[in-house]
Amino acid sequence: MRSVLAAVGRLKPGPMRDLYADYAGRLGRGPLGPLELREVEARRPLPSSERMLREAELLRAALPEGAVRVALDERGRSLDSDAFAQHLGGWIEDGRRVVGFWIGGADGLHADLRAEADLLLSFGSMTWPHLLVRILLAEQLYRAGTILTGHPYHRA
Repeated sequence: MRSVLAAVGRLKPGPMRDLYADYAGRLGRGPLGPLELREVEARRPLPSSERMLREAELLRAALPEGAVRVALDERGRSLDSDAFAQHLGGWIEDGRRVVGFWIGGADGLHADLRAEADLLLSFGSMTWPHLLVRILLAEQLYRAGTILTGHPYHRA
């Protein structure tokens, strides 16, 4: 399976980008990798509702046709690592070739994009910076891959 992360905004050089790159790099060796990052931005200043709609268009276009679509959103389901791995493993068994993840900008994801998702996923009820969510997702994808292959990284 191939994983694609479509996210609003750009990670600047520094520790967050380095940590993201570390986990994303590990994925290339497992059943869920490689993890391809597609960053999008609404270039011109727009009111919040219009910007969210424009970001939704860009995020939608960033995922390949036929990809399983997972939207990261605080209103989504909170899964433990094993359950997340089982979702991914099920998609692999079903012959799905690409899983795509949407991470919105500072105002979140447009309601239309959330409605299109195959899975609405939350990393808990706390609010996380959207740039940090990339790192959390990359680590959880790596962890899910190790769960699926029986690697000892996940010791729960």
